This record gives sequence, structure tokens and C-alpha cells, in this order.
Amino acid sequence: MNAHTTGTREEWLKARMALLKAEKEHTRRGDELARQRQALPWVRVDKTYRFDTDQGPATLEDLFRGRSQLLVYHFMFGPDYKAGCPSCSAVADGFNGNVAHLEHHDVAFWAVSRAPLPKLQAYRRRMGWSFPWASSVEGEFNFDFNVSFTEEQQRKGDIEYNFERGGHAMDATPTPEPVAYFAASCGTDAPTYSRDRPGLSAFVLNDGVVYHTYSSYARGVDGVWGMYQWLDRAPLGRNESGIWWRRHDEYDRI
Repeated sequence: MNAHTTGTREEWLKARMALLKAEKEHTRRGDELARQRQALPWVRVDKTYRFDTDQGPATLEDLFRGRSQLLVYHFMFGPDYKAGCPSCSAVADGFNGNVAHLEHHDVAFWAVSRAPLPKLQAYRRRMGWSFPWASSVEGEFNFDFNVSFTEEQQRKGDIEYNFERGGHAMDATPTPEPVAYFAASCGTDAPTYSRDRPGLSAFVLNDGVVYHTYSSYARGVDGVWGMYQWLDRAPLGRNESGIWWRRHDEYDRI
């Protein structure tokens, strides 16, 4: 461990109080950002999307399950993956405990991926998860919400992700080492792996009409990646020098 400044309890408290002021400002700014998210105009969803779920075929409206709000995590698990993305898997480790609270606060929650439902079900059993997970295989949902792309789009460099066209690290040449590593861990190649991306989207059901209200991608999903919220409060912070996380059942293999 690197050497670090040490001091008395009084010196610590003085520095801590200065930090507290900055933390409160950060919290208030976060509150304001939340208000800005909620003030975004709603966009009517006129297309009928179809999903495969544990309960059978479903539409986007069905995913609300009697609630007025819907949160979707776009989980990277393409049709040709052998396993879910390790990063999305680390994010998803925090989902189980939140679902009951969201559902009792008028918010439905689903993960959605392009892999066929049996693959998702098998992987969910492996990971010990219970949150709702729907397959959008052969549908346009992932493509319309900019988390999946065709091979032709990839070949032409015609990918718009995180509200930008091209230039994302996953599309770089040569293939970045983390992308190659994660692709191999999913049992596929880098181009196939990169045709799916992470994100989250929010919807509201108002007077029988579904509206899209919000989407976020890439670092925009950091806030729901629970382990990082803890690490940001640990003495050494994220302390990263490369890829260190694994699927939770793989750590004993290191």
C-alpha cells in the first residue's frame, strides 16, 4: 500500500468537514439532475415490441405488470454469447434486492437482452438471480433504443451509441484489450460482442399509452453499479490498473 498523509483526529475532522461541504453540494447537484431527468419530454412509443418472458410472450405494455412506470436494464447478452457480459453481470448482482422495493413503489423492473430466453434462464440460475429478465430476440427493441447494432452498421462505422455517432472505445481499431478479453469470456469474438452495449431506459404508462422518458449508456449506468458506489468510499477508491472484476462465481478460479 502506498504511503498516505496521516494526522491527528482534529486534523482529520477539519478535512472531513471541508469534504462534507463538497459532498452536500454534490448531493444537491444530484437532486437537480434528477429533476432535470424527470422534466424531459415524454416520447410516445407507437411500435409494438414483443418479448419472451418466464410467463410467456409479452408486449412492452405487459412488462409494466400493472404499474405506471418501467425501468429496463439493457443487459449485454447477444444471441451468440455463451454467457452474459461480466460487467453487466457485476451490475446485475445488485438487482435482486431492489426489485421488491421498486415494485411496491409503482415501478416495474426488467433486464432485457437479445439472447433467447432459455439462455437467459440458464445463466440466471447459474448466477443465483431472481429478477425479471426478458428476451427481445428477433425483435427491434434493442436496436431502436441504441444498445444493439447490425453487422452492416458495424462494418460501415454507422453506430450511434451514447448519443454520439462513432468514436466509442468499443469500436476502436485495433480492438482494445478489455473488449477482446470480455468477448472471449462470453465465448465469442470482439465484433460479435461489441454489437450489444449496456444501458438503461425508463418508460411510463399514462392513459393506456406507453412513453419513453429517459435512457442512459456507458458511464451513465455507473450509478446503478453497486460495487463502485462502495469502492468510491473505500480508502483506496476504485484503485484500478486494468480489468479486475469477474462474474461472482469465478473469483475462486483466479
